[in-house]
Amino acid sequence: MERPDRSEEYMTRARRHLAGGVNSNIRLAERPAPFVVTRGRGAEVQDADGRWHIDYVLGMGAVILGHADPRVTEAIAGAVREGLVFAGQHPLEAEVAERISGAVASVEVIRCTSSGSEAAHAALRIARAATGRWPVVRFDGHYHGWFDAIHVADRSDTDEPIAPARPGSAGQPPSAVRELLVLPWNDVAAVRDAAARYRGQIAAVILEPILCNTGVIPPAPGLLAAIREWCTRDGTVLIFDEVITGFRVALGGAQSLLGVTPDLTVFGKAVGNGFPLSVVGGRRDLMAVLSRGGTLHGGTYNGNPPAMAAARATLDALAADGGAPYAGLTATAQTLMAGLREAGAEHGVPVLTQGPGPVFQMWITDRTCIADAPTARTAGAAAYEVFAAAMRRRGVRVLPSGRWLVSTAHTADHVGRTVAAAREALGEVRAAAR
Repeated sequence: MERPDRSEEYMTRARRHLAGGVNSNIRLAERPAPFVVTRGRGAEVQDADGRWHIDYVLGMGAVILGHADPRVTEAIAGAVREGLVFAGQHPLEAEVAERISGAVASVEVIRCTSSGSEAAHAALRIARAATGRWPVVRFDGHYHGWFDAIHVADRSDTDEPIAPARPGSAGQPPSAVRELLVLPWNDVAAVRDAAARYRGQIAAVILEPILCNTGVIPPAPGLLAAIREWCTRDGTVLIFDEVITGFRVALGGAQSLLGVTPDLTVFGKAVGNGFPLSVVGGRRDLMAVLSRGGTLHGGTYNGNPPAMAAARATLDALAADGGAPYAGLTATAQTLMAGLREAGAEHGVPVLTQGPGPVFQMWITDRTCIADAPTARTAGAAAYEVFAAAMRRRGVRVLPSGRWLVSTAHTADHVGRTVAAAREALGEVRAAAR
């Protein structure tokens, strides 16, 4: 007798009272659907039918130490026993602020909130309050949350180097993005053109220092330096969105690897090993607009004790032995990347992997690198969809977008099993292409 599909049973129930059966639209994209998780342990998750999967989704990058890491869960449990939220200050807030400031050289002062979208919104408000300007420059393919004032459509319909933003969602008023300009990623000439055309007018330039939301694409040589020069000259606030890269690629974030210092940084995801927490922080003079009055940043749950306990435990674990966890994490990821390329070569399927390791992108393409968002969105997409579905059937969960995320809980055994599954899955890709 065939085993019942409990995931589908659950989703039938969920769709009755949850819009689409989910609480975030991104979850509708997973293929094959549905995928219902009942628990996670280390580098693996169990689905509703009791099957375990090696997990490279990791809560969209939030889980850096592995699922249910005991150091974090025990810290959260201890905080919960003392109270959830006080609408007042408590000592853990200062402890976490000190750890973040000590790890990230550009951060002198922080504020905490619950989601990356909220923290990015706060950063834009701080920049506008500090400069007295409204226009903001952002880049194609970068994601800074779903709020009206920053979410935009792709630039796929224009070749213009500087384009006005269009709303990225139904229900989003065009007026909300009127003060946004969208530039192509990795186009240094477009940056210099914008800097000359809008001299002294821009409140902030916001970007992912490594573009993770549309391929894992590093900045072109000279790009960040040109942006930093522009912002310094014009008194424009440079904001790094490190919601994915912060505390994932290095203890000091991507900025510590790239050698360019932002004025404000947005963190999230890995800072609390998946507990709902985000942070905006940076220069003391900029952050002071929040304490002088007149610039509102609020939130009932901001800096709540369980979130701060999660962050303290996570940051302590990542900083242990001089940051040694990152060396192991990066080595594991690089071994995995090499194994995926070798598995592709065995079947004559071209595999490109790109990124620092703890987060990387996989494409099925004969390109040797991908440096722009339009190409990242389309290169080998159909073949990768076949691959991702084949991996799921073999107990390996990957994002359909091609982004992979690795935790310190992934071991050589996980990598070996993943590469073995990839060999079989890439064989399916090869057969489907014939």
